[in-house]
Amino acid sequence: MLRNLKKKAILIIAITLVSLYGVIGLPTGWDSLLNNLRDRTRLGLDLQGGTHLVLQVMVNEAINAESDQTVERLRQTLRQKDIDYAAITRIDATELMDDGGITIEGIPSEQTSAFRDMMEIQEINWTYESAGGGTYRLRLRQPALAAIRQQTLDQSLETIRNRVDSLGVSEPTIQERGQGEYEILVQLPGVDDPERVKEIINTTAMLEIKQVSAGPYNSRQDGLAMHGGVLPVGTELIVSVEAPEQATAAPVPEQWYLVNRIPAITGRDLRTARPGRDENNRPQVDFTLNNDGARRFGEFTGANIGNSLAVVLDGRIQSVATIQSQITDSGRITGQFSQQRANDLALVLRAGALPASMRYLEERTVGPSLGADSIRAGVTASLIGLVAVVAFMVIYYKFAGINAIVALTLNLLILMAVLNYIQGTLTLPGIAGILLTIGMAVDANVLVFERIREELRAGKTPVSAIEAGFSKAIITIIDTNTTTIIAAFFLFLFGTGPVKGFAVTVSIGLAANLFAAVFVSRFLFDLILAKRPRQEGLSI
Repeated sequence: MLRNLKKKAILIIAITLVSLYGVIGLPTGWDSLLNNLRDRTRLGLDLQGGTHLVLQVMVNEAINAESDQTVERLRQTLRQKDIDYAAITRIDATELMDDGGITIEGIPSEQTSAFRDMMEIQEINWTYESAGGGTYRLRLRQPALAAIRQQTLDQSLETIRNRVDSLGVSEPTIQERGQGEYEILVQLPGVDDPERVKEIINTTAMLEIKQVSAGPYNSRQDGLAMHGGVLPVGTELIVSVEAPEQATAAPVPEQWYLVNRIPAITGRDLRTARPGRDENNRPQVDFTLNNDGARRFGEFTGANIGNSLAVVLDGRIQSVATIQSQITDSGRITGQFSQQRANDLALVLRAGALPASMRYLEERTVGPSLGADSIRAGVTASLIGLVAVVAFMVIYYKFAGINAIVALTLNLLILMAVLNYIQGTLTLPGIAGILLTIGMAVDANVLVFERIREELRAGKTPVSAIEAGFSKAIITIIDTNTTTIIAAFFLFLFGTGPVKGFAVTVSIGLAANLFAAVFVSRFLFDLILAKRPRQEGLSI
């Protein structure tokens, strides 16, 4: 028996030491202990303070982008098939539920059959109907619309998550909010500069490299005038604005360039982007292309040596350069960047471009003082509950009550250590889960102690009473804890951030409770009896 007790003691001591390390690390003093305890415990938004944002994804912009691509594709296909037309225009999808569409005018009656065949074969995601006079109205089919909207939402979620992760925000909450409204909930605990985070989240960061056809012009009107008021097919005028780094510097005049509407490469072709320095030691962003992008960029630059290209970011030209030689897998974005701007631009380019812009529906900032009040209130409630439990158990169960307190303390130590090891976040609902764990742990001990009392009243020896008490109560303890863990699992599966925090805390606490209330408590009883084997009574 003593040999078994030694093995159990080694196991309990090992788990205790590992748990202590998980909670406080290796402190060198009292101040170090408190600092380690604070630094290792990850606090949620409600305890630490931070920023709460609700954003709405403007999915109509993605629908418009799909329509623009279809317009360009239709122009090329109609020319290839020698089908005449007067004009192709896009009908804007406004706000969230207007589907938009495309209007094609001037299809000759004798080419109606060829046009219909083309639509049936090549544009399966679009429906079309005749409006008379050779005019057709095209609309995206509902499955295609739903797919675009969902893909836009999913891509926005992933892009925002990548950008926030690159900032190093601890345990952010980024998830879909609501049903059918295309809203995203973002919670950022401990954010020191919410305005910078908002700017990074809301930056579309659509990178395009386009061929320059003409320019620069001093204004858009000048550019239009140089082409008789009508731009060549497949081109557009884009402004180049280089803002000065210093607010007191003289503003740089606008310049407009005529560029190809279809880019040679886009941000989707990037492999990576990082901040760097140019030959004059000014901040810039260096980027590397993936294999497919490098191939297409090499073909484009090789065929346009001596011509100019423009680096376009979010619809504005950042820089214009002359192609000196073929460029394949790398390039750079220059401009009047500050170092912070270059860092942020590289970050959002690495994370990918947002497929649509965002609109802020809700913004709340939880101050650190409010978080400190929440911590104080939660800790106070936990301590009051713990003291009340300790007093009751010691008064009512005497030695056995002390046994239960030791097991309960180890239970809480294991719970906090596991939270730290898995980098879980402690929230107010998590503190509520700790309180529930205390109650469940006490309940398990009460079940065991009352069963032991019954066995002692029946005339059994202390050794037999303890053996019977634990063996008969263990089934009930496992049953209650298991059913509660199953309920917590479904809370984690279907709940939001705070609810998940509660579920995780409860699950860890109950798993630790099975070890502490059964294994550790039984060990303490056996240890006392091993030292006093002839004891005929047990104080319980």
